[in-house]
Amino acid sequence: MANPVESPFGSSITTEDIVDTLGFFDGWEERYKYIIDLGKQLPVMDDALKTQERLISGCQSQVWIEPYQIDGKLYFDVASDAFIVSGLLALVMAAYNGKTPAEVLAFDMEAFFTDVDLIKHLSPSRGNGLRSMVARINAVAQGV
Repeated sequence: MANPVESPFGSSITTEDIVDTLGFFDGWEERYKYIIDLGKQLPVMDDALKTQERLISGCQSQVWIEPYQIDGKLYFDVASDAFIVSGLLALVMAAYNGKTPAEVLAFDMEAFFTDVDLIKHLSPSRGNGLRSMVARINAVAQGV
C-alpha cells in the first residue's frame, strides 16, 4: 500500500492551487495535459488493492478507491487505468484527501468543478464516472 498520508493531494496540492493554475492556460488541450500530469503525481496503488469491492461502478474506465481513517482524517489510495481519469482522481483527492469526514461532506465539489469549468469539457460518461467517485467518497465520509 502506498502511504496515503504522504500524498501531495489535499496538502501541498490544493483545490485553490488547481483553480489558479488552470486559469493560466488558454485552451483545454493545455488544461487536459495539466490534469493528466496531476494524475501522474498520485501515489501508486498496490495492485493487490485493485479488487472488485474497491472498483467504482459508473466509470467508463476502471477506478479503485481504498479509504483510510487516520487521526480523524480520511485518506484515499486511488488508481485508474486511464491517464485522464487518474488526473480527475487527482482533482478529487486535492479536495478530499487528509480532511475530516465533516470537511469532506461540506466541500462543494460541484462548485469546484464549475470553478475549473470542467464538466462541460468531459464526455457524459466521464462526467458520470467523476460523480460516481465523489459519491463513493461521500458515502465513506457519511459512514464514519
